[in-house]
This record gives sequence, C-alpha cells and structure tokens, in this order.
Amino acid sequence: MTADLLERWLEAVLATPGATGLASAEDARRVLLDDAVRAVSVVDSISGPIVDVGSGGGSPGIPLAAALPARRFTLLEAERRKCAHLSRFAAELPNAEVVCGRAEEQPVETFGVALAKALAKPPVAAELCLPLVTTGGAAILWLGPTADRRALELAAEQVGGRFESESAGIAVVRKVAATPRGFPRRAGMAKKRPLG
Repeated sequence: MTADLLERWLEAVLATPGATGLASAEDARRVLLDDAVRAVSVVDSISGPIVDVGSGGGSPGIPLAAALPARRFTLLEAERRKCAHLSRFAAELPNAEVVCGRAEEQPVETFGVALAKALAKPPVAAELCLPLVTTGGAAILWLGPTADRRALELAAEQVGGRFESESAGIAVVRKVAATPRGFPRRAGMAKKRPLG
C-alpha cells in the first residue's frame, strides 16, 4: 500500500497546478521522495511528534510518515488548496493529519521535531520551526548549496536553538532553551526582517 500511495502522491503533485515547479516524474521522485527519505534516520533519532512546516505538496512529510509509521506527523500548510491536496493522501496514512494554518499561529513547544524542506531561507525557517519544538527536540532543515550557515546559527540562537550538525545538506538545529516570548513574530515578519 505504501509504495502505491507514494506513486499516486507523486503523480498528483505533478498534476496539481502550483504544487511544484518540477515537470518530470524522474525529477519529482528525486527531489520530493528520495531527498525526503534521506532524513529517515535523523528524524527517527529524535523523539516526539513531528510537524512538517509549510508542507506544500507534501514533501518531506508524506514520504517520512510512510517510512516511519510508528511516529505521529502533522502536515502544516497555510494555503487551503494545498491543504485539500495533502488531506487526500494523509487520510491514507493513519499516523498523519493536516492542519491548515501558519506556523506563527500554532501552539508553541508541542512537537519533538519540526521539518522544513522548501519553507524559506534557513534563518526564517529556524524562527518558524524552533518555537514549535520542545526543549531537547530539533528542527531539521534541508539546506541548499548557497545557504548562509552563519545566519542560520545566529537566528537559531535568538529563538533557543543551536546549530548542531549538517550532513549532505540536512541540518539539525537543536532546541536547547525555551524560545523567548514574542517568537515567532507575527505572520510575515520573519521573511520581511530575518533574524541573524
């Protein structure tokens, strides 16, 4: 069932306008599926429920929820159209639910792990993800080759985090202290005026 679900999900992402800029099934598999499941061992090494922030078309949340059936996943997405797409597939995964809303509106310190694959630049992703994570948990961020690691470190420190490690573009930012009051800032401020 899981392999069939993931195939149907990939086809639907390619067929849904605005879900991805990818055009071919091969590219979709590589970027949305294979790149997501590279993080299975990292995600599974950190306890607690998992939130995929800005889940979009469903990567990395859907592939990881399929790969880690014993873990609880929340696919958090602000756009209603994308939430409807996500709900079709989350309904087939007993460990996944879709929440239609923004990170800035969610209860803080609720999850063990927050994922961000194509959410925003790393400092913005850190500000949006770390407040959602309990102390001892972590944000796992996919970093591109031009990502500013120093800016990520500085932003993480301001919201209770510490850049812990990076391997093949997957960074672990550990939550080491409670996030100060006022974070994340109101909707849109993290992108408008990034920390770091």
